[in-house]
Amino acid sequence: MRQESKLEKSKITVDFHVHSEYSSDSVTKIEDLAERARILGLGKLVITDHNTIKGALILKKRYPDFVIVGEEILTTRGEVLAFFVEEEIPRGLTPLETFRRLRDQGAFISLAHPYSYRRHGWLEEEMIEYGEFLDAIEIANARNTVSDNEKAAAFAAARGIPGTAGSDAHGLDELGRMTLRLAPFNSADELRRAVRAAEVVGSTSSRLVRITSRAAVLQKKLGFYHESDRDPDAERIAKGMEKNG
Repeated sequence: MRQESKLEKSKITVDFHVHSEYSSDSVTKIEDLAERARILGLGKLVITDHNTIKGALILKKRYPDFVIVGEEILTTRGEVLAFFVEEEIPRGLTPLETFRRLRDQGAFISLAHPYSYRRHGWLEEEMIEYGEFLDAIEIANARNTVSDNEKAAAFAAARGIPGTAGSDAHGLDELGRMTLRLAPFNSADELRRAVRAAEVVGSTSSRLVRITSRAAVLQKKLGFYHESDRDPDAERIAKGMEKNG
């Protein structure tokens, strides 16, 4: 049997689409995510809450070498996944303005769940139109259908666009369901290089996982749940304000 190369041994597994209690449709505590990620052996924990980086910032302060601050941003068209975010991007901007703001801070830009049109996915024409701004598109999302993932992977391969993969976890049990295996990275630029030789690992989740997010929405609407681990600094940093301002 061929001995595994040093490069292969050094690779890590990362879930690039994870939600916490700071998303409107999740009640998963951020500390529980960190603990579960360690148990699963994930090399990094990427938090991509909907239109906020507050929870990710809190966890980043505790585990600076392990946690990556990300965000899933709803534009006037589809949803954008961004990693290594330093300043929160508000929802409701045009795709072009969203991309501009992310580029200004050097963030890694991917498109969330293409072809999943009921979940703010992207049309092929749009992916072509915005291609110059993209570092990747999401080619494997555990909450997508197998068909949608296959279409996204084929589109990316045909155009030489790297792919990201993630569980789209809203519940703790979903974490790590779909991941990328790739070389270690500690910055957006290092990720841009590593993702080009990445391998998708995992499979799609049962459609029943959607009950988790729907139940979370209901709990919050009825006032039965409030985010824990609040940090007064997180909102100021997320909005790009001075820490002591």
